[in-house]
Amino acid sequence: MPLFEEERMTVSNRIHLAPQTGCAVLIARGEHLRITDPQGEQVSDLTSFAREDPAEWLSSGRTIDYANTIYLTTGHVLYSNRSRPMWTIVEDTVGRHDFLLTPCSPETFTILYKTTGHHPSCFENLAGALRRHGIAPDTIPTTWNVFMNVDVLPSGELKILPPRSKPGDHVLLRAEMDLIVGVTACSAELSNNGRFKPIDVEILPPAPAKEPPAGSVRAAPASA
Repeated sequence: MPLFEEERMTVSNRIHLAPQTGCAVLIARGEHLRITDPQGEQVSDLTSFAREDPAEWLSSGRTIDYANTIYLTTGHVLYSNRSRPMWTIVEDTVGRHDFLLTPCSPETFTILYKTTGHHPSCFENLAGALRRHGIAPDTIPTTWNVFMNVDVLPSGELKILPPRSKPGDHVLLRAEMDLIVGVTACSAELSNNGRFKPIDVEILPPAPAKEPPAGSVRAAPASA
């Protein structure tokens, strides 16, 4: 059976994902999602769906088209398949993530790793966690693979390298619509430098509006 965490939030809205598990959470527009690598060199797969219509999902193709780069970082927007902003990357202490490769699945381990028998996978963990929100497995798209380090060689070959994340590194995303979100602590050996570790997930409230500096004068409204 796949391993996945229930939506267990503490008062501070944090989830500690054990190695090779996943979770699903609901996030409102304006809230922030922080994904932290507590031990270093651990990938986290992220996917999301619009709560108003889950047929709208996080799109690798649209996002890469509009950013004109495969290496997304602070300031970039992650788009849906309908070309609407889903997330804005507010903070990124690593700067190298992947949006090319699909979440590891049972077939990944059979075809690429030559595994016999069951192996935990991000796809199974996402499918199990998202099922409660009416998300069918076949609708899970390519994930944004936070902290995954993939180089593109001149030949076009992809080379998976150890993640650059150190203990405590994080990304902070602002939700641009109400979302159903799936997050994992990745289960693929090659992606995580051969060792499985936890991932911390935290939901933060919208940033407060900035007050004008003390002593500043507000502009008077124009007279009619």
